[in-house]
Amino acid sequence: MRYHCLIIDDEKLFADSTAEYFNLFGIKTALAYSAADCRDFFREHTAELLLLDINLGDGSGFDLCKELRGHTDIPILFLSARASDDDKIIALSIGGDDYIQKPCSLSVLLAKVKAVLKRYGSRSAAKYTDGYLTVDFNTREVLVDQNPVKLTSLEFRLLAYLIQNAGRMIPKQELFEKVWEDKFTGDGTLNVHIRKIREAIERKPGNPEYIITVWGDGYRFIGEHQ
Repeated sequence: MRYHCLIIDDEKLFADSTAEYFNLFGIKTALAYSAADCRDFFREHTAELLLLDINLGDGSGFDLCKELRGHTDIPILFLSARASDDDKIIALSIGGDDYIQKPCSLSVLLAKVKAVLKRYGSRSAAKYTDGYLTVDFNTREVLVDQNPVKLTSLEFRLLAYLIQNAGRMIPKQELFEKVWEDKFTGDGTLNVHIRKIREAIERKPGNPEYIITVWGDGYRFIGEHQ
């Protein structure tokens, strides 16, 4: 599942109240109370922004940031009860996008999160391209090796959902509900559409590089960053 925000903080009261507040204002927010919880989250889900506390019960937020920066460039906002200039310098130098001191007003924090989501979302979510495959989510144009290909509206929505959740195994039931908006759609229908998309975008549809079948469970899109 794709979330707008993931809060990683072992102060459960603060994390829970912040997530509840964000969700009330339409910012779909998930929670992780430790570095281990964060790693588990990214095995099944994605997020567009992280709120990361520098002091976690099972490690340093700085170390977790370095680890995450090895495979994602999503914005990371550090949270800390400390006002140390050294901490701020470290946070920004290792890939943090801002340093926010706790306690802080939830309304101010919400405004910050919305601004970051708007700024980065407009830059990163409009198009997928890797030199061979290009998918423009705004114009719904698909290019393969610089040549336009035709997809039906449903095929495009299915491809776009897979790309926007790249790297994660997406269960068939999730595709039925999120793309078809019909939880009773059958496997046969899904398989036909996946085959048609592969025929349109894959170099070798019988040996796909982009849309990988996870037998019995669902599909995974392997993009340029995988």
